[in-house]
Amino acid sequence: MAAAPTLRDWLLDDSPASLAQANLGRAWRLASAMLRNPLTALGIAIIAALVLTAIFADLLAPYSPVRQNLPARLLPPSAEHWMGTDAHGRDILSRVIHGARITLRIVALVAVIAAPVGLIVGAVAGSFGGWVDRVLMGITDIFLSMPKLILALAFVAALGPSINNAIIAIAITSWPAYARIARAETLTFRNAEYIAAIRLQGASHLRVIVAHVLPLCLSSMIVRVTLDMAGIILTAAGLGFLGLGAQPPLPEWGAMIATGRDYILKEWWVATMPGIAILVVSLGFCFLGDGLRDVLDPKGERH
Repeated sequence: MAAAPTLRDWLLDDSPASLAQANLGRAWRLASAMLRNPLTALGIAIIAALVLTAIFADLLAPYSPVRQNLPARLLPPSAEHWMGTDAHGRDILSRVIHGARITLRIVALVAVIAAPVGLIVGAVAGSFGGWVDRVLMGITDIFLSMPKLILALAFVAALGPSINNAIIAIAITSWPAYARIARAETLTFRNAEYIAAIRLQGASHLRVIVAHVLPLCLSSMIVRVTLDMAGIILTAAGLGFLGLGAQPPLPEWGAMIATGRDYILKEWWVATMPGIAILVVSLGFCFLGDGLRDVLDPKGERH
């Protein structure tokens, strides 16, 4: 008597019986390929730890991230305060843990705002061509010609220092790169036979772009967004360091480094601990992005 097929056999079936089975099988293959790469697996673990830390920050943090305790100011790392305390006696570990929420909020909102805008602009420019392409890509080139951090500083200075304005500023400076990628992807299949067949069936430009062009651009867009997360974190930390991002007493990692720079020679832990958090999370996104690029690139080529 033949053994019953396992879940793995069902997922890897070469002749799936439904679209759901096919999609689940593809997801299984992608996950398996990513987990075979040690650095990618490490990146997934780091990002998972960031998400869980942000969700359960209230349970994980041993102290309040904002309550001051001046008698305990500038204590070195110990069993009571694993990362020491800052100049106001606040537990740095608790502030780093709660800072994960702010970091995750920034990268998530920037990705949600910037990536769709860039994807739509690039797809429209590549699909229509002509003067539409020239105008949209001209605007894109204007944004790309200016350093991202300097442009973000200008927007935050105009909007006013706050975490929401920092998110808007970073999103405004991030979308042009996604537009360029989407346009390049669109140009590769704009004149393909299946696109021409869809148009011959009477499909409008909007339907072609939304139902057929945008989905084909998603793979490269996901990879680029993941790789850009490290840069977004560093930009947000830079704005926080300059006092233009999250405002005190919010435990934003860049702002924490700024408050610890006056004590860097003696009380090194005040600035070092949030700096390590930025480094580790940035590396996690880089490792994850590299793994996604290797898996989602059908030609197995690096660009």
